[in-house]
Amino acid sequence: MTIDEKLAAILAAVQTDPVNRGLARDPHDNLFTATKGDFQAACRSITEERTPRVNIFTGFIIPTVDPPTFETDGPLGTVFLARSLHHLGVAVLPSSDMGCARSITAGVFAGGIKPTSIVKSIPHDDAQWGNWIKSPSGDFGMFTHVIAIERAGPATNGRYHTMRGCDVTESMLPAHHLFTSDDGKPLQWQTIGIGDGGNEIGMGKIPHETIVKNIPNGDLIHCRVPTDHLIVCGVSNWGAYALAAGVYVLRGVKPPSDLFDPDREREILEVMVREGPLVDGVTGKQTATVDGLTWDEYAKPLIRIREILES
Repeated sequence: MTIDEKLAAILAAVQTDPVNRGLARDPHDNLFTATKGDFQAACRSITEERTPRVNIFTGFIIPTVDPPTFETDGPLGTVFLARSLHHLGVAVLPSSDMGCARSITAGVFAGGIKPTSIVKSIPHDDAQWGNWIKSPSGDFGMFTHVIAIERAGPATNGRYHTMRGCDVTESMLPAHHLFTSDDGKPLQWQTIGIGDGGNEIGMGKIPHETIVKNIPNGDLIHCRVPTDHLIVCGVSNWGAYALAAGVYVLRGVKPPSDLFDPDREREILEVMVREGPLVDGVTGKQTATVDGLTWDEYAKPLIRIREILES
């Protein structure tokens, strides 16, 4: 396969709708067709940067469990993307609310990249979020890219919502400020959104009418914050797998053997669920599963991407 064919095949592997959210309910005007070309552009934006420095923000709280707990979709993909970019020499800083950062830290250590990786754990205190919002930088200097993976953003009413329309604004940091210009000046970094439901940061790039005709509760939950590039996929973690694979394809580098390995991925998830803790976002249970899928179903895109990379 050519490079373009590999990128197309990788995207096809993650653009299915196993949870039946309605991502492509309208066969002609849907969340996949509305973002044509964005995946390839996102991969190239990182690859073409001379010294990429990436900040990844994730974490989506599930309010229906006691106590409310962050879900497995997002943190696992964040750790995978951090591992993948680390092996390419890219500086990465995963960031999240304090209630989610512990699981990411555990995943980073389990993934074996502890010597050069840190996780930014941010207190839930409005008096303290100004600095990290306006100057997202780490030990490596100002970032070139800020990525949101499965991170809720404000709808028209300014509130964050779950897919079912539950308001979770007060339980999550206002990370959308990293993706918008409050003073009208251009951002100093490129932005990438990865989501699977219409309520995540980045979905503002999709017309509201498209969201409404495809997504239940779309009129209420549609996040109006756009990103430069938006990757829509069946499970947000899958978007992280695809983005990492795309960068490897464009760089012409073979990934390490422990990447795109479903057994290794499950081992890391088990650690994150236990140490976080994290819960499955659909079942609400503290299990090493994502969005209510069996592991075999969840791992299909990961296996397919590995096949593509080896072709």
